[in-house]
Amino acid sequence: MHIEHIALWTADLERLRTFYESQFGAIAGPRYVNTAKQFESYFLCFESGARLELMQTANLESTPTGHERCGYAHVAFALGGGERVCEMTARLAAAGCPIVDGPRVTGDGYFESVVLDPDGNRIELTV
Repeated sequence: MHIEHIALWTADLERLRTFYESQFGAIAGPRYVNTAKQFESYFLCFESGARLELMQTANLESTPTGHERCGYAHVAFALGGGERVCEMTARLAAAGCPIVDGPRVTGDGYFESVVLDPDGNRIELTV
């Protein structure tokens, strides 16, 4: 078993697509539009094969809770080393992303930092 993709709701599909392309090297597939459901999305692919789906809707009945955002805990990106975690954290801070925590060693021994994307979604950067 493996995670196929993680999906995020957004109010600004293009802004979030551009963020993940410019800051994480994602490559967006074609924009999907379902006019009947007032739904649009992109699947973004990363070098490792991981995928992230960005979704936007004007039809709030299509979201499980009837709200614009459904939320999630975080999406984690493994960067391959502590130095890379520090570099990426600094790069995202310079790009205006709020740093929530770290870089630091957690109580269970992970080296990580937590930043927010433009929609306030938590991104964990780890080794």
